[in-house]
Amino acid sequence: MNLNKPESFEAIFNRAADRKSGKLALEILLGKKIIGKRLVDDSAAQENISNLGDDRVLAAFTKQIFKSGFVWRVVENKWPDFEETFFNFNIEKVLMMPEEMLERKAADPKIIRNFNKVKTIKANAQMIFDQQISGGSFAQFIQDWPSKDIIGLWAHLKKHGQRLGGNTGPYALRLLGKDTFILSTDVEAYLRAQQIIDGGLQSKKSLTAIQNHFNDLQEQSGYTLTQLSRLIAFSSGDNNVQVD
Repeated sequence: MNLNKPESFEAIFNRAADRKSGKLALEILLGKKIIGKRLVDDSAAQENISNLGDDRVLAAFTKQIFKSGFVWRVVENKWPDFEETFFNFNIEKVLMMPEEMLERKAADPKIIRNFNKVKTIKANAQMIFDQQISGGSFAQFIQDWPSKDIIGLWAHLKKHGQRLGGNTGPYALRLLGKDTFILSTDVEAYLRAQQIIDGGLQSKKSLTAIQNHFNDLQEQSGYTLTQLSRLIAFSSGDNNVQVD
């Protein structure tokens, strides 16, 4: 672990601004909008997760599972057929599917034929249903989880769901509007260069150190975890962009 003080938010921001054609261009890349003469944070989606039906939660999990290791465009193109094939991800209808029906649907050329991934739909529907039984929707459960322990939510999805480990769960959460950082290649390289982590990326020790670092940057800046994750990626790696 880093024995020196990690660099400040200001240092990261200034380096990213130099690489992305200035502070205004960087702010826009981070998701802010210009309204009149003011920069406004476009974070409304992060306030509305609890308004989603749990069918949309299951759909988001499924979409990211199928995108993992596959061409994203193909998944998007086939997605209307996924919705139709799996009853628009209605939790109760999915849970009522017998094994033979799952196998039959997994062989349907309208979707991506991968039985191991198709099986996760029912397994993750069960996780969502269990939460409903214990109290409240899964969408509300996600909404209420504190961002200062987002790695705890990652761990919950990995333990109780299927194929939601690694970056799959975090990407699904972001798709739903939950504020979370993503451990991309550029972000990981930065964390190692700063000696914030020195072991396995997904170890409990590393994830705790990463969460603490993001919490510190958030306290310094007031930026969301999503924005900070993007900012770190913009400040390092090979994605240097200059606009004339």
